[in-house]
Amino acid sequence: MAQFFSVHPDNPQPRLIREAVKILKEGGVVVYPTDSCYALGCMLGNKQGMERIRTIREVDDRHHFTLVCRDLSEIAHYARVDNRQYRLLKGITPGGYTFILEASKEVPKRLLHAKRSTIGLRVPEHPVVAALLEELAEPILSMTLALPGDAYPLNDPEEIRERLGKQVDLILDAGFCGIEPTTVIDLTGDGAELIRQGKGDVSRLGL
Repeated sequence: MAQFFSVHPDNPQPRLIREAVKILKEGGVVVYPTDSCYALGCMLGNKQGMERIRTIREVDDRHHFTLVCRDLSEIAHYARVDNRQYRLLKGITPGGYTFILEASKEVPKRLLHAKRSTIGLRVPEHPVVAALLEELAEPILSMTLALPGDAYPLNDPEEIRERLGKQVDLILDAGFCGIEPTTVIDLTGDGAELIRQGKGDVSRLGL
């Protein structure tokens, strides 16, 4: 049965954050809040964790994970970012956006888009995930917590525990979360291309 930590949404308790990171480092799959929706996450190198998340979501390897990063410098470690892209990213991170960028050699091939060698990355604006990433000192491999057949992502921690308590190792309860996914922006071309309109305001990108 999953552990269940009630964390303060604005000032998460350091002891609980350290314990959550320990669970991640030991191969665990966790549910955690972001600025858009609750998400499922594991360590970047955790192949078994990836498969567990795919099983929960009932998706195959064509459904891509997102690398959730601490900051812009971490994005630049896992993706190729030119000066134009850097300026754009600097202006709108952190926030409710996922960016499609050309992956660097630091990203395992199994995570890349099969034909394009791209990866989705984001920097959420939420104190709990910010504390997690700071303690972990590397990205979290993530998917939105949207279960098969549901119209919206799960946002009630008690319902998450009821439905997923036997399938994950930890649920970080920071209260009700949003149900609007991120805005997805492809930055691999000459300009910014809107792939999905979500929480992030596209007017800040001139779209």
